[in-house]
Amino acid sequence: VVCLVAYHIFFMLFVWSYWKTIFTLPMNPSKEFHLSYSDKESLEREPRGESQQEVLRRAAKDLPIYTRTMSGAIRYCDRCHLVKPDRCHHCSVCDKCILKMDHHCPWVNNCVGFSNYKFFLLFLAYSLLYCLFIAATDLQYFIKFWTNGLPDTQAKFHIMFLFFAAAMFSVSLSSLFGYHCWLVSKNKSTLEVFRAPIFRHRTDKNGFSLGFSKNLRQVFGDEKKYWLLPVFSSLGDGCSFPTCLVNQDPEQASTPGGLNSTSKNENHLFPAKPLRDSQSHLLTDTLSWSETSGKAEKGKVGMSNPALTMENET
Repeated sequence: VVCLVAYHIFFMLFVWSYWKTIFTLPMNPSKEFHLSYSDKESLEREPRGESQQEVLRRAAKDLPIYTRTMSGAIRYCDRCHLVKPDRCHHCSVCDKCILKMDHHCPWVNNCVGFSNYKFFLLFLAYSLLYCLFIAATDLQYFIKFWTNGLPDTQAKFHIMFLFFAAAMFSVSLSSLFGYHCWLVSKNKSTLEVFRAPIFRHRTDKNGFSLGFSKNLRQVFGDEKKYWLLPVFSSLGDGCSFPTCLVNQDPEQASTPGGLNSTSKNENHLFPAKPLRDSQSHLLTDTLSWSETSGKAEKGKVGMSNPALTMENET
């Protein structure tokens, strides 16, 4: 009875999280990131050059974006006609921009991003527990199979196949689940591991890391009662994220003024508090923001590079 109850609990949670991962639609950038009709006409009409740069400057000046392309340009998608929010990427399979895109998963036939990343993690966790439970309960019969302790029926081959399948899936799932647990602890996506985010002043592979506790809460939320359930509880709106450039990462060595040591000799100030910090209260228990840096950066969001160019990304 205990085994049956445990089996159906693991099975129900596994199917529930798998269903949510598959059928939760990936979130796309909000309409404020899309170019207006006149701006799109200007981009199509004007040759590549200063005129197009000016269009993008004007479109991005009030948006909460801090990441850039490798050349320092604003990240723009010419297929969706929008300025890409931080951590947003265009999926070639879905043919649309996905907020905080991690990867496109063929096993769930869906993009894994901001809207369903928690469901994907729970799917990995519960599928691993499900396979481990099956392998553990089948182990005694698997041993009897090799010691000729089972009746000579066709069912014994089913027992052997079941154990091997559960054991092999457990090995592969444990490595994948462990990898994504590491990603959550560092507040990274799979794409950001292969290509570190580029901010306005430099590349920083830990630019979005706020420390283990806050990184975990950003994915699972503040209310622990929802952590193990496939219900959406992630923090933020998916369009803007707090960075350690405005809130020093506790995992990195601190320097005077709250800036990283590699940037202490720069003349540029890091961006002031994100425009949407009210939607992400991960920063409420940190030090107060510098008023001087806020004034220095006012009106400069998305305009730090005078040689701004439009660049396509996929």
